[in-house]
Formats: sequence, C-alpha cells, structure tokens
Amino acid sequence: MSTDGANIAGFRLAGRTWADDLGTWSSAVSADGRPGTALRFDPRLITDRATRDRLVAAVVADRRLAQSGLTGLVPIADLITAQDEVWLLTAEPVSPNVADLLADEPGIPRPDAGSAATILVEIAQTLLAIHAAGLAHGALHPGTVAIASDGSALLAERGLADALLGRPPAPERDVTAWASLARGLAASWSAADPRSAALLERAAATASTLGLTPARDTLLLGRDQLPPGFVTRDRLVEILRRRAERDMPTQVGQSARTPVMPDEGDIVTLLKDPRAGEPPTEDVIMRFGPGVPVDTTAAQIWRAGRDQQQTELTAAGLRSRGAPPRQRRARTILASVILALMIVAGLAIWLFRGPSMPLEVTAVDVTAPKAVQKCNTPVMITGMLSTNGSAGEIRYQWKQSDKKVPIAQTDRLVAGETSHEVSLLWRVKGKGSFKGTATLQVISPLPDGKKLQDKATFTAKCS
Repeated sequence: MSTDGANIAGFRLAGRTWADDLGTWSSAVSADGRPGTALRFDPRLITDRATRDRLVAAVVADRRLAQSGLTGLVPIADLITAQDEVWLLTAEPVSPNVADLLADEPGIPRPDAGSAATILVEIAQTLLAIHAAGLAHGALHPGTVAIASDGSALLAERGLADALLGRPPAPERDVTAWASLARGLAASWSAADPRSAALLERAAATASTLGLTPARDTLLLGRDQLPPGFVTRDRLVEILRRRAERDMPTQVGQSARTPVMPDEGDIVTLLKDPRAGEPPTEDVIMRFGPGVPVDTTAAQIWRAGRDQQQTELTAAGLRSRGAPPRQRRARTILASVILALMIVAGLAIWLFRGPSMPLEVTAVDVTAPKAVQKCNTPVMITGMLSTNGSAGEIRYQWKQSDKKVPIAQTDRLVAGETSHEVSLLWRVKGKGSFKGTATLQVISPLPDGKKLQDKATFTAKCS
C-alpha cells in the first residue's frame, strides 16, 4: 500500500515507506518540488515532555550546524507535532544510504574501494566538525549515511537517538562506529582489492587508537592505493542513476504500512521562528579551540582533487545571514576566555589528581534487531561494554554462529568513558530462513576468575 498523494505540512508523501528504530520513514516531495523525506516518530519513544524537549534541542542544534556552514548533514526542514504525533521533515532524501548500497542487486554495479574511501573521509570530516561543536551523532551506522545525488555522503538522524534515549553526547561512540563501518566496507566493497582493503583496515585501527583526524589522513595519504579518479564520485553517481531508473516504475507498492495522516489544521511546528524572539541560530562555536578539524596537508591535497560541493538548504528559513563583525568579535573573545579557563582547570586537575585505577570491564550487553531481517543486507549487532571509567585498551572478539573463526578487535578508551559501544555487521546469504547468534566476548581486561560475554539472536528470511 502506498502513501502517494498524502500531505503533511506542505510535504507530499510520494513513493515508498520503511520502518527503523525511530519510526516510519516516507519518501516525500516538498512544496517547491524538491525530493525530501518525512519521519513519523514511533509514539512509544516520545512519552513525556522532557523527551520531546530533548528532541527539539537536537534538531535545533542540527540546523545551527547547517547554518554555520557544515554541509555534511541531511538538512532538516521542520519538526512538527500533529494529534500527539511528532514528524521530522528533511529537505534532502535520507535514502539511498550505505545500507541500501551494501545489498547485492542484479544489474547494478557495487561501489568499489574508492567509493568506500570517499564516503569514510567525508563522514570523518563531518564528525570532526560535530565533535568540535560539543555534539555527537550518536547512531552512526550504514543506515544513517545517506548518499546524495552527486555521490556525497550526508549524515542522517544526528543526535536523535541520544535525545530519545536521554544519553549525553559521546564522540568516542562515533569514532568506534566509524572504525566499524570502515572495517565493514573493507570486507565488502574492497574485498576484490587487497591493497585498498588493507588501507581501510589500517584507517579503522588508527581511529580506534589515535582518533578520527589521523584515521582520515591515513586514507588521504594512501590515495595511491585506491582506484584512480575515485574522488570524482563518478561510480557512486552511476549506481544512483541505475537505481533510480530501476525503481521508477515500481516505487509505488514497495511501501510499508501507511501512516494515518493528521488534519493540516492540527499541525504545529516545534521549531520557533527566530524572528519571534529566538536567539539567532548562527552562534554555534565551531572555529576555534582544541579539536577543531583544521585542514591538514593531506586534507588540502584531497580538496584540491575535487570541486567544492555545497549543499543547498531548500526550506525557507534554513538560510541565515552572518552575524555582524562586532558581534562575532565579542563572541570570539568571550569564547577564548572561557577556553583558556577550561585549559587551566584541566591542567590543575591533571597535576593534582591521584594515581589512576587500571581499566576494568564490568559488564557486557549485546542487542540484535527484533524484526525479521532481509538477506543480502547487513544486519547490525550492537554491543555495549561497561567500564570503571579508566583509560586503557580493551581486547574483545565477536563470534558468529555460522563461522568458526572469531573476529578479534582492539579499542582504546579515554578516561571518563564508562560505556563503550562496539558493533558487528553480519551479512546473510542463501535461501530460506536463518537464525543467527552473535556472541561478544571480552578478552582483556577481565576481573579475576570471571568470564565476560553476552549474545543476541536475530532471524532472517531469504526469498
């Protein structure tokens, strides 16, 4: 059944719908004819005013990032409420995404190692800017990396999962997810090119130990190990073109359960109009202080190899004018003073702190999708490692019930990180039904005489 023709706040739902952990997505067309997407949040996720307020704050922060010049996010047009339902409207489609492209489809070529490297570099750049603003993505995985029509990578759902779950921003979780994605793309899109696969694996290991900036530069400096001309994104654009041609006659009918549309008169935006008294939305501090993603020599080489891409924010009100120079100077001076005080406080804490405790892993929790999964599409298994907050190295391994050899990994944690998320991408192939069990086992550090592991099971059906 299709949602074709239904309208929500000026967006016409046209095409397919699909469900994920946040709710039901629908492809849509804005009032000016541009493609976008509409998300109807699962009502069970927003049960109180505090949760809704956190969601509004996350969306406002997202729009401020976009207005400050960050082009690596799927732009948000509006967040609305109607008849106790909450909808998110995006000014660009969130699909196709990396998860879609990971699925093998007859007649459509697969992305190659160059496509993987391009996507990973662009994601890293966007995440570095997000982290420099004191924020995080919170749910990075193949399904939240959209591929725009020009082949560029746009992050979707930034901050939404953290807002709904009441979690504080955790940039280290993003870094771990980026490393996991790099390993997954090395094993899939780069499988036919051992040199490129090794480069992606090396970047993943660098991210786990040194962070995103060195990991990004590992890819940039290793461009001679990638297919020539990969920075043009030509292969990704061709794949998107073929997918669009294939989907054109069959889009209607691929949809999931049609959401009930509210009456237009009941719709209220949750995003205040800045002209009505909201503070200007361009004052996110992103351009100074430690952690700001300053272009390295490698990044400048990368940028010189391709044309500048600029995302056009399509909804009225997403455009912003820069603050007057005097205001910018005042904010910069104030922020510099605050930054200096933070550095002094940090040095004092470092100098006078007592001896640190060794890292301990105290618990392991593994979750798998509850819904029946499709074949030839990666299944995301998530593990959460609880620790005592000390810095150190964790060695762990994933065991898949259909394989004998475990997947060993090592991550380095920073002080203060009491939970660490890890993930496993599991691809199911074949025919019939399949029941898979993923086991996450901690190798070290372990409490004396204890064994730490957990497992989760999912079901897949292959046609």
